[in-house]
Amino acid sequence: MALRTLKKKRRVQIVSVAAAMLAASVLLLYLGFQDGINFFRSPSQVLEAPPAETEVFRIGGLVEENSLQRGQGETVRFNVTDGGATVSVVYTGVLPDLFEENQGMVGTGRYINGVFEATEILAKHDETYMPKEVVDALKEQGVYQQPDS
Repeated sequence: MALRTLKKKRRVQIVSVAAAMLAASVLLLYLGFQDGINFFRSPSQVLEAPPAETEVFRIGGLVEENSLQRGQGETVRFNVTDGGATVSVVYTGVLPDLFEENQGMVGTGRYINGVFEATEILAKHDETYMPKEVVDALKEQGVYQQPDS
């Protein structure tokens, strides 16, 4: 009888330790992925519901014509639009070679005091490519035009 009770206790201990280890693993995965997940927003979505200044996210759209301003050093300012709204962007760094006005772009960064402060800028890689998120945002605003093939 004492042997059965000891086996039951041992089983309960093993199951408890395994459950605690599983919970700890899930918590560590959650915390690890929390910084790595960047949600995409169009300029219209950013202006409708501005994210917290601490939230890192991706914004995408077209670089507005005549908005590109080069500042001191590697600082660049421009506007990104989805046809329905426009957000000012500031970026310090080297822009991709294919970055230009009226072209699709996706930037990663934070929205602080009405300006998107980008830490990374991605541009299209050929004359027909545009990120899916940007195409979807432009279609939602009714301004997307299918490129000629």
